[in-house]
Amino acid sequence: MAYGQDLQGSARRHLRAATELHQLASAGAQPGCRAVAGYLYGLAGELAIKALMRTSGMAPLPPKERRDDPYYAHFPELKTQLRNTAQGRRSGELLAIANSNHFQNWSTDMRYAPAAEVQPGWIEAWKASAHSLVETMDA
Repeated sequence: MAYGQDLQGSARRHLRAATELHQLASAGAQPGCRAVAGYLYGLAGELAIKALMRTSGMAPLPPKERRDDPYYAHFPELKTQLRNTAQGRRSGELLAIANSNHFQNWSTDMRYAPAAEVQPGWIEAWKASAHSLVETMDA
């Protein structure tokens, strides 16, 4: 089944879910819930960037070129691809994001890592980055 896309709504949804998990204080909830929150903060940030790409006028590449398509990339590759492809009316914002410190140490590989390897300081930085990018998306 193919799903539609709602990049802005998805960014906000992932940010809300991350916030709920980050705040969870029940017995045995931490550090695992915060690690998952960190992962979701990254997804929220990626979705916000992809929404910015869309409003900038950037179109996805043909399916054969998905490997080089920032619409299918994750951090840190997403930022690298943005440096090479940013265009349109929001290209300046996209380049600034690509050259920022947003989501350092974030990787989809963290899905498989022990929760203790996902550092609390990183999660706090990812939380701030996700909020910043969603605010930029909504501006």
